[in-house]
Amino acid sequence: MARHLITSALPYINGIKHLGNMVGSMLPADVYARYLRQRGHDVLYICATDEHGTPAELAAKERGVPVAEFCAQAHDAQKAVYDGFALAFDHFGRSSSPQNAELTQHFARRLNENGFIEERAIRQVYSPADGRFLPDRYVEGTCPHCGYDKARGDQCENCTRVLDPTDLIEPRSAISGSTELEIRETKHLFLLQSKLQGEVEAWIDEVSDEWPQLSSSIARKWLTEGLNDRAITRDLDWGVPVPADTWPELAADGKVFYVWFDAPIEYIGSTKEWADEDPANRDWKSWWFEPDGAADVRYTEFMAKDNVPFHSVMFPATEMGVREPWKKVDYLKGFNWLTYYGGKFSTSQKRGVFTDQALEILPADYWRYFLIANAPESDDSSFTWEHFTATVNKDLADTLGNFVNRVLSFSRKRFGDDVPAGGTPGEAESKLGEQIAELLADYETQMEALQFRKAAAALRALWSAGNSYLEEKAPWLEIKTDPEGAALTLRTAMNLIHLYSVVSEPFIPSSAAAMRAAFALADDTRNWVSADEARALTTVPAGTAFTVPPVLFAKITDEDLESYKERFGGQPEA
Repeated sequence: MARHLITSALPYINGIKHLGNMVGSMLPADVYARYLRQRGHDVLYICATDEHGTPAELAAKERGVPVAEFCAQAHDAQKAVYDGFALAFDHFGRSSSPQNAELTQHFARRLNENGFIEERAIRQVYSPADGRFLPDRYVEGTCPHCGYDKARGDQCENCTRVLDPTDLIEPRSAISGSTELEIRETKHLFLLQSKLQGEVEAWIDEVSDEWPQLSSSIARKWLTEGLNDRAITRDLDWGVPVPADTWPELAADGKVFYVWFDAPIEYIGSTKEWADEDPANRDWKSWWFEPDGAADVRYTEFMAKDNVPFHSVMFPATEMGVREPWKKVDYLKGFNWLTYYGGKFSTSQKRGVFTDQALEILPADYWRYFLIANAPESDDSSFTWEHFTATVNKDLADTLGNFVNRVLSFSRKRFGDDVPAGGTPGEAESKLGEQIAELLADYETQMEALQFRKAAAALRALWSAGNSYLEEKAPWLEIKTDPEGAALTLRTAMNLIHLYSVVSEPFIPSSAAAMRAAFALADDTRNWVSADEARALTTVPAGTAFTVPPVLFAKITDEDLESYKERFGGQPEA
């Protein structure tokens, strides 16, 4: 049994996330965590809301509530959606927690002691209309690289280039909209990443060969361009305060740490939150501090490509600079964009389908399967209602759902409420068993490799094999001349249903549970299916009572499709 630490990019606090956020980090992490748990591994899946920074303050100001109150409400709202998607976090924490504040300040002190933090006077944007210095994200304008007119002062959402506020064309205050901005001098702390460049490069050379090309290429691009020293403090009211015992003047000025400094530390902070809930039985350091056991942990991160630089280069540099043996990522699974009819999903511009809206329309398993089966791994992928409808109707309703319903319904009608016995398995069953074992091995291989689209295709092939067997044996005809043969066919098909209920659980947990619950098997705690069990297909013996579950997946009608397009638009706004 291996120990697996899994984290997904922290969803930002300002609003419910869209489907692109879901498929770019949290959902594939959940699928992988569920799979590993089923295979018997010790898994810890950690996530949290990312609560500090400018957007949180702006959103709270817009709603007229204190920022702490806004973040508490928004955290609960996001968690409710993730529960609705059946994301099985071991802990879903908050970056505003005392644990994260303590760890962030510890990291800063250690970096300072080791000569990697420097206090510098800089010239920063000041807004007389707002009476304050403006942190990067409080300044908006036109990106000098791509011309996007809603770029922020820290990064362009459109082309993902990192920016400084002074790079923007026609900058304006995000608070008041004022363009009468001044440049004034103020002091901030800088992380001297340039001094850590060589160490980060050596580490990347050591670990990134097995990463997806997307992740490794982004990391190497940043290193080729050179790591710059970057300010890690901001002028905000909300954030982890700079500790007065180390920087008394900056603390007195109310400086807080930059959100991108404290947010990655929250992976550790959230783990400590988890452990502090049950300290007698949980040890956070065994997952993060190598001398306490973390050296044996396999750490996998999931995130969209715009987050890759911070986690592949900047946070590892921070971990190295503290000169303490903190666990660093072993495998970084990066994702491209999921687009909406070729345009970008956007939280800020409310374009595309948002996760709470998705759950209002259809159950989570419809979305989980579609998103993973079309995950933007090697390149961007596009969400369209037509593609979503076709996938749901063909794969879920026809291939899986219809198989389950017609096997169980027909057997109950002709043989009653118990699994029929039938004759001895023959050539068709032997051939099927070998095929299922081979397809299961392929499914396992793709899941182990974190190739989610290929894993979905392998799972779909498992479902299709059952349909092919059923069409070949045709028990509705077989029963007329060979009732024993028809009973064998149906018993074999019922064993396939049980197998599907086990191996489909990472993708469609609710539907998998419904399939498993159809059979009154005593002590059915099976976590996975071995190759021998797949070949034999005898887990559900004759005489087992069963029920016919409600329709697993309802087809999306043409009328449904048109209503969805009308509600959300068939294409992104121009």
